[in-house]
Amino acid sequence: MSGESRTAQPVTRFAPSPTGRLHLGHALSAVRAHDLARAGGGRFLLRIEDIDGTRSRPEHVDAILRDLEWLGLEWDELSFQSERLDLYAAAQGRLADLLYPCFCTRAEIAASLSAPHGATPLYPGTCRHLSPATRAARMGEPHGWRLDMALAVERAGPLTWRDEYAGEVAADPLAQGDVILARKDAPSSYHLAVTVDDAAQGVTHVVRGADLFEATHVHRLLQALLGLKTPLYHHHPLIVGADGERLAKRHGAPALAVMREGGGDGRALADALRRNMLPAGFRLGEA
Repeated sequence: MSGESRTAQPVTRFAPSPTGRLHLGHALSAVRAHDLARAGGGRFLLRIEDIDGTRSRPEHVDAILRDLEWLGLEWDELSFQSERLDLYAAAQGRLADLLYPCFCTRAEIAASLSAPHGATPLYPGTCRHLSPATRAARMGEPHGWRLDMALAVERAGPLTWRDEYAGEVAADPLAQGDVILARKDAPSSYHLAVTVDDAAQGVTHVVRGADLFEATHVHRLLQALLGLKTPLYHHHPLIVGADGERLAKRHGAPALAVMREGGGDGRALADALRRNMLPAGFRLGEA
């Protein structure tokens, strides 16, 4: 089942987290999402993914808005995930029989398994095997909620989704393990919130970096389980530095705010990105 959503007027979104400054990679995604919507006479949405209460900052929201204006991008709707928590809770409730509480800390998970260098280790299913009595006795402890992936995949059956670059893709959510759908420190996970929001906001084309390609396997599964339409996906190549490493906030990627405050021409930068022209020392990686 592909379940793809098709419309004559595309609806796209740019959905940054206000946990730091935007960089060139964010600008590329924003420009591509904006232009795809405008070319089809559709709508471009700006969604601030601000449910990470420990890291989200109001000053980063302000900077995001200024950066996008500096690039010459205009949005048709501005929303905040922190105002949509009831939607995530309702979705979680619909999946309740596929979820189990997880009490493990990150340190405990890391100590229990190993993964190839650079890979994200899969959750070993420690709490999936707890007895009902043990779970009930521990519910007063901090915990998140994980999706029992094997049960979820069995219920959903075979699924596919379509990507602009990769074509028709057979969904393989099992390869992602028992992902978290509600975190200990946040009311929802990225996987659940973004899936629910894209459907609720009528997003028809998801434009984002290739680093999120694998996450789409999980999102396609959640769409099937929740009876939601599937957008078309555009996982574009990432901007990488001279060392071939992708740009990231934690790696000191050049901030748009620094360029803006230094008197740079944002509209010229956006036009250059449209032509895949990047500042010296940067290039597009593989799709």
